Amino acid sequence: MPDIINEYQKWKQQGEDLRVQAKHAMETRFRDLLSEAVHIAEEYREDFGAVLKPPPAVTAFRYKASARPKAKKPVVKTKPAAAAKPAAPKPEPPAAKPNPKVAALQKRLRTAVKKLEDAKAGGATTRPYEDKVYEIEDELRLALQA
Repeated sequence: MPDIINEYQKWKQQGEDLRVQAKHAMETRFRDLLSEAVHIAEEYREDFGAVLKPPPAVTAFRYKASARPKAKKPVVKTKPAAAAKPAAPKPEPPAAKPNPKVAALQKRLRTAVKKLEDAKAGGATTRPYEDKVYEIEDELRLALQA
């Protein structure tokens, strides 16, 4: 009788191990597919200037295309270590602290522009969003002049 119990416990443990492995494999595949979908959406937007929308059944895919394409970093050629001279570290000038009001306005502007782009992509009415962007830009101009 104890042999049957031991065999059952081994079988149960193997099943649990397989379950954990399958769970990890499915999660990895899901992330890979979503990453590929993001890449395809970005490429489509860059090539055709429009935003791909997921099918109506997909409600949790919240990726939004970036406002401007990412610039590719130029390749910097470096000299071999033997030929390079050690440079003295240059002290960086202290960065001026940005005005919190200006920073808040810039953040609001970015949000409003994203909403405007989403409305344009979705074919919705854009007038309220255009007005909001204009108002925030005006406030920002006034804040920067002061």
